[in-house]
Amino acid sequence: MKYAIAPATIPTLAIAGIAERFPVNRIFCVGRNYAAHAREMGKDPDRDPPFFFMKPANAAVDASAPVDIGYPPKTQNFHHEIELVVAIGTGGKDIAVGDALNHVYGYATGLDMTRRDLQLDARDKGRPWEFGKSFAGSAPIGALSRAADVGHIGEGAISVTVNGAARQSSDVAKLIWSVSECIAYLSEYETLEPGDLIMTGTPEGVNAVVAGDVMQGDIAGLAGITVSVRA
Repeated sequence: MKYAIAPATIPTLAIAGIAERFPVNRIFCVGRNYAAHAREMGKDPDRDPPFFFMKPANAAVDASAPVDIGYPPKTQNFHHEIELVVAIGTGGKDIAVGDALNHVYGYATGLDMTRRDLQLDARDKGRPWEFGKSFAGSAPIGALSRAADVGHIGEGAISVTVNGAARQSSDVAKLIWSVSECIAYLSEYETLEPGDLIMTGTPEGVNAVVAGDVMQGDIAGLAGITVSVRA
């Protein structure tokens, strides 16, 4: 096949223990999936159906080794959001909750970096969130751990520090909608494909970072990530 222009490079992530890499297709993000975070954002944490937004594939940044990301333009309030990332290995639609984990290739530690001022301004005006959430380099993600190696992540400490000071600290067990439920619900609306990622939401404690800050994100049982912010 001949292209009129050179096609974009496919973003990929490292996989723990093997040389092969995971190609990133689409990135789905679950909004307000921890009750305490919903409250800190001024929203009701009742168990309404989950909602999703998307990031482009080039939001993914391989953070299997310490990495730096640029402070993005047009914001004065750049926030960290630590999240459990689910990598889809087998696609499907209308997936049953009881079968959902069979579609998971693996898990990783990730950050949903957010231009909070732009997001909230858009939200208050009833506009899409893209400028606040969906920009290149906004999803640093650590090495994927294969489910075949580590099992499925349904609980465990999730945290982020900034310059060594605790910011977010919770447990994956506090997800309002579990990994299985998120996969099943999403697959009713969109046929999932191999290479899709699902960022499952962040706990309370989101806050701003500035140039020079160093974030350390950790989820029990997974590789951590170290992400610095450059000017």
